[in-house]
Amino acid sequence: MIDPFVSSTGPHTIPISKHGKHVPPGRDVDWNFEETVEKGETRHKSHDFDRPFRGHKIHRRDYDGDGRAHHFKINSHFGTIAASGVNYQSGVAAEILAGSLDGAQGANLTEIAYHVMDDWGLLTGSSPDSLQQLKGIAEPAQSTDPGVVDLRKMLWCSIDNDDSRDLDQLTVAEELPNGDVKIYVAIADVDALVPKGSPLDRDAFHNTTSVYTTGKIFSMLPEKLSTDLTSLNPGVDRLAVVTEYTVGKDGEIKSSNIYRAMVHNHAKMAYNSVSPWLEGKGPLPQPAADVKGMDDQLRIQDQAAQKLRERRHENGALTLETLEPKAVIQDGKVLNMYVEEKNRARELIEDIMVAANGVAARFLNEKGFPTFMRVVRTPYNWGGILQAAKEVGETLPDEPDSAALEKFLAKQKVKDPLHFPDLSVTVVKCLGRGEYAVQQPGEEPIGHFGLAVKDYSHSTAPNRRYPDIITQRLIKAALAGKPCPYTVSELDQGAEQCTEQEHIADKVERHLRKSAAALYLSDKIGQRFDALVTGVNEKGTWVRTLKPPTEGRLVHGEEGAKVGAKLRVKLIDVDVEKGHIDFVRTGGKG
Repeated sequence: MIDPFVSSTGPHTIPISKHGKHVPPGRDVDWNFEETVEKGETRHKSHDFDRPFRGHKIHRRDYDGDGRAHHFKINSHFGTIAASGVNYQSGVAAEILAGSLDGAQGANLTEIAYHVMDDWGLLTGSSPDSLQQLKGIAEPAQSTDPGVVDLRKMLWCSIDNDDSRDLDQLTVAEELPNGDVKIYVAIADVDALVPKGSPLDRDAFHNTTSVYTTGKIFSMLPEKLSTDLTSLNPGVDRLAVVTEYTVGKDGEIKSSNIYRAMVHNHAKMAYNSVSPWLEGKGPLPQPAADVKGMDDQLRIQDQAAQKLRERRHENGALTLETLEPKAVIQDGKVLNMYVEEKNRARELIEDIMVAANGVAARFLNEKGFPTFMRVVRTPYNWGGILQAAKEVGETLPDEPDSAALEKFLAKQKVKDPLHFPDLSVTVVKCLGRGEYAVQQPGEEPIGHFGLAVKDYSHSTAPNRRYPDIITQRLIKAALAGKPCPYTVSELDQGAEQCTEQEHIADKVERHLRKSAAALYLSDKIGQRFDALVTGVNEKGTWVRTLKPPTEGRLVHGEEGAKVGAKLRVKLIDVDVEKGHIDFVRTGGKG
């Protein structure tokens, strides 16, 4: 049998513990190996052997020189694999190297992230073929196409999260004499370095999205690309696909165009510093202050975005506010939990990108190309939304009506902000999952109920989402006068894959948010919190604590609890790995 832990680089390390407790140094451990071999080209799950794993069964793959994949199923005699290490040579345990799991506070969110990714079949690293392809990419893409426009002198800027390194889009705006505003959105030309069918492309198609967990970011593309060579980083020239459109005074899009260009990011900024300045509550961010005219740029973009936003909500785009707690982590410990609220800078980028995605869809349809659409169908459970409105004394039309629903939501957000996030969750569940679908030229579009638009693609984040790469390839083929680069079957399969993998990625991210919350609360057992009942069903009763923003199960005292009720609860247990948090009721209202 081939030795799974010995390679040209030497033996690998896998951590181990017994039931969450440190295994004594020097203890021998028995393992059983089951090997299968796949011939020909195979999918690679992860090439990193020297990182921690958790769980009863670990499935690894290694590759030999003839391209065959050797699969090893390693059956542990222990219940949990955690944070201490065993060095293996020829499959035999030699000695404990280092580390231990010292209760919940020693739990490692990165380990859990890898474990959950593995459980759901998502890649956590690049295949050997992709790594080989990556070695041959030394610089950003260039083009000799005479149709590529030089727009590097325009005052392009990026606005993203504070810690974002994979920059997909730049924006710039121009005031027109009649009061309209022309918006330019530059999208990183990822396809130029990741051609269709290449090893990097095949790996990206497996996950179809970057997965942003609390423990680690699993980039869809290797960071050499997504945070460097295909990222629109400040101070460098990059090839891009530019979407240009004109916003009228009434927020309607009057005209649009798409073309290839060379661009230059003059200022990298973050939502949380731009927003206070836009609202008159903080200074101009330094990257903008360093570029003459960038302050005017931001104001022009903000004014156009607000017009776009007003028009969308008049048409029925939904106001929703779902809570996704974020963790403040330092030295492996969760110091705090908070909810990152929307702000004016986030809305600026959101509104500009929603409009750009619509332009992309219409462009392809006009060119006679199929469109890879992002759709949210008519709510499958409109009755559930009617009931939610009835419970707060409001009525809605018997048939789905996005404009009426938006008026109701906007009113409730002002009337009852405390319960509005839970109302939003109810509405989102009743709307049903978003999905990807292929629209052929001339077909009636399915539309996006939540955004109140008929034609909507995903085109603005190709470093992070595979659907955007598909759309980019379609657009580039249309611009070049070439045939569609995908068959109907490939597009249909792509829509199915992207929908399913996005759903799985959401599950992984949600699991890690729960694990982070459990880790934060792990030293607060016995403490009491004010909470709201957020769900009651056959599986149990669920509550959301107001501060910190965490959600868990009410395991005692749930009798008579109704959704929306305010309770006083006591924390009695957490399971960091599973992300479980258990409370008991300690009284009536908080």
